[in-house]
Amino acid sequence: MMSRKRVWTPVQTTAGTCKDGSQATLRRVIALRHMEVPVGDFITDALANEVPEMARELLISNVADEQKHDMALNYIADAFGTDDKAEREALALREAWTAHPDHTLLKAMVAERAVFFVLLPFLRFNGDAGMRTVSADISRDEQIHVACNSLVCEELGLTWSPSLDKLRKATINWVLEPLGINTADRNLDKKFWLKSSDNLMYTGKAPELSETRAARMPSFFEHNNVNLPQYA
Repeated sequence: MMSRKRVWTPVQTTAGTCKDGSQATLRRVIALRHMEVPVGDFITDALANEVPEMARELLISNVADEQKHDMALNYIADAFGTDDKAEREALALREAWTAHPDHTLLKAMVAERAVFFVLLPFLRFNGDAGMRTVSADISRDEQIHVACNSLVCEELGLTWSPSLDKLRKATINWVLEPLGINTADRNLDKKFWLKSSDNLMYTGKAPELSETRAARMPSFFEHNNVNLPQYA
């Protein structure tokens, strides 16, 4: 898993055109960037305890990734703008995740697998060029994070509680609340994204998101040069 990692450096993006009808939800997606650092803290907390030695190097690297994701999403927030009410509510959700009594590794796995893995494709399908690029870069990291955390949780015999699942549902429902139901555009349909979260939570797969593998990515000519991340 470590060998699959790609080094990249976030840059400040510029605001572009987002899909009509997605703006309010995008601001909630952006507000949930406040979860990135706590997820890193969940892993750091686990490293002080019973984490298998073989996984420690990768987990430490994953914590550094979360700090980079926080930076990239803050750049998106600076360009696109934020909603004060959404920011406050996202911070309250962050506190609920932090206070939840389940094992910190479980909380990290659930947040990344069944929340972040829904929000990142939402950015790719509905956001501007900068959002789509950031989404793709973070998604590559998150695939490794979820695989690692899932294996470690399995090795330690950890399973999530019903209350953590309820918190996951409350979180994703809050993000998607501005969307409609059974809309003409599937990518603006709340039920489509909620189903994706449930499938990721319970099976680890979301067949309806298979198109994200071929989602339209911005070409270089679509970008202001300052929007392009730096890759090692």
